[in-house]
Amino acid sequence: MANPAFRKLFSAQVIALIGTGLATVALTLLAYKFAGGNAAILLGNILAIKMVAYVVFAPIVGGIAHRFDRKRLLISLDLVRAFIVLAIPFVTEIYHIYLLVFLLSISSAGFKPVFQSTIADIIPDEAVYTRALSYSRVAYDLETLLSPLLAGLALLFFSFNSLFMVNSIAFLFSACLIFVTILPSSAPTDRLGGTWQLITFGVRSYLKTPRLRGMLILYLGVASASAMIIVNTVIVIKEGLGGSDSEVVLALAASGAGSMLVALSLPRILDYITDRTVMLAGSTVMSIGLMTIYTQPDYVGVLSIWFVIGMGWSMVQTPASRVVNRSASMADRPSYFSAQFALTHACWMIAYPLSGQLSTLWGIENTALIFGIAVFAFTILGARIWPSHDPRILQHVHHELSHEHLHIPDEHHSHEHGAGYSHTDEHDSDPARTHAHQHPTITHSHIFVINDHHPEWPENFSKK
Repeated sequence: MANPAFRKLFSAQVIALIGTGLATVALTLLAYKFAGGNAAILLGNILAIKMVAYVVFAPIVGGIAHRFDRKRLLISLDLVRAFIVLAIPFVTEIYHIYLLVFLLSISSAGFKPVFQSTIADIIPDEAVYTRALSYSRVAYDLETLLSPLLAGLALLFFSFNSLFMVNSIAFLFSACLIFVTILPSSAPTDRLGGTWQLITFGVRSYLKTPRLRGMLILYLGVASASAMIIVNTVIVIKEGLGGSDSEVVLALAASGAGSMLVALSLPRILDYITDRTVMLAGSTVMSIGLMTIYTQPDYVGVLSIWFVIGMGWSMVQTPASRVVNRSASMADRPSYFSAQFALTHACWMIAYPLSGQLSTLWGIENTALIFGIAVFAFTILGARIWPSHDPRILQHVHHELSHEHLHIPDEHHSHEHGAGYSHTDEHDSDPARTHAHQHPTITHSHIFVINDHHPEWPENFSKK
């Protein structure tokens, strides 16, 4: 919090999250207004549209984000979101809701990963960055816990349409805070290939990085556990235990409290234990918690299990941005964070309907047991894919290569262009110029990330 740029951006995040939480409650009431008893179907369709927009458009925005000024891009997306949310109360047809939610989700799919990558740029120290991620995780949990309460208080005095207005104002406040924040300039990037290679760069690079592939497998477990809690808590409490609405809310709050406790504790723990160890432990905790549901616990047992499962998914999610940040160069961070955003939301896109369908067909206890076993399998698979020996500095071979590239001096392009001409010449003032260039075959070591000059992970790597 001593970092003024982070302080402003974190405030922008909290304000936007609270506004979005209020709008989510309002959207539920709007769905009931249009669909009545079929509101659940409408909300399910809205959720599906949201996930599709996240999965499809986040990589596209991430692939082209480096072409735009970061501050202007974030402010523009906030303004677009403010305008769209403000229009929702005026819809007259259900398809209007679908259209606006789709456009809003596209804007969020662009905003959130670029925002996350910006935090990594303004806080280069990993220990401090870990604490920033802890605050961010707590902000998401507080939004989940407080938004229903704040919405309930607001609805005592205003109609639910006013909640959309509050969300619009929140996005405007977020844009203003970003406007007054000094952000570092985006690092120049040298991308090869055409448009398709550009927009798929993040996903391709992400999936070629062993630690990120392993982490994505663990996110299948996070999605399974959180879907089980979000989709089935109301059935477990009201149908299984005959509980009240307030008891449903309290159970959901228990999982959020477990998540918050871990998020606040992890920065100190990660000073001594690796991300991989903590995340594998969290996945194991989720697995055990899910399988325990099979015992048909009483209400106190449900609160305890939900709390433990929340701890488990926070142990996976809180360090995740550290792993992404470690796996990308500064210039490529928006693409990597966009890939993380899209691929992890694809996990939820699978887990949400699967949890509901299996619980309806085979019962919640059997579904929880199946999910628990699946999460344990994901844990083992993730551990195998993500090597325990995972150094950042790798020795690797560059085979001979000819290509054209932007005039960007770096460790791969500090070379002579011909007699009397090199990157130290006065032509360095023209960064947009491209020229032909040939790499000789070399073997060297440095911090290794997947990019156009390192398209594949070394099969046999060693620490420098």
